[in-house]
Amino acid sequence: MKSEKQIEAALASEVKKHGGIAPKFTSPGFAGMPDRIILLPGGRIAFAELKAPGKKPRRLQIARHRLLRRLGFRVYIIDSTEQIGGVIDEILTA
Repeated sequence: MKSEKQIEAALASEVKKHGGIAPKFTSPGFAGMPDRIILLPGGRIAFAELKAPGKKPRRLQIARHRLLRRLGFRVYIIDSTEQIGGVIDEILTA
């Protein structure tokens, strides 16, 4: 079983393979925002909340995810490396 840090590194690596970047996303003064912002060719953008396998987002994180989704952004909760390919494919074909 991989740690959250390993899953996060795998996401950044896989996004890079697709020509994009997935920088850490920090938002001082606005807690609960997702861990990474995924930027892919063609102006495609999404947010990723990384979790250790089986772990769930906190209440504040869920509220931030809801806010971002209402604004039209995709937000993914990723807790395994197996999810990464599907997430990237979905962003690229949206």
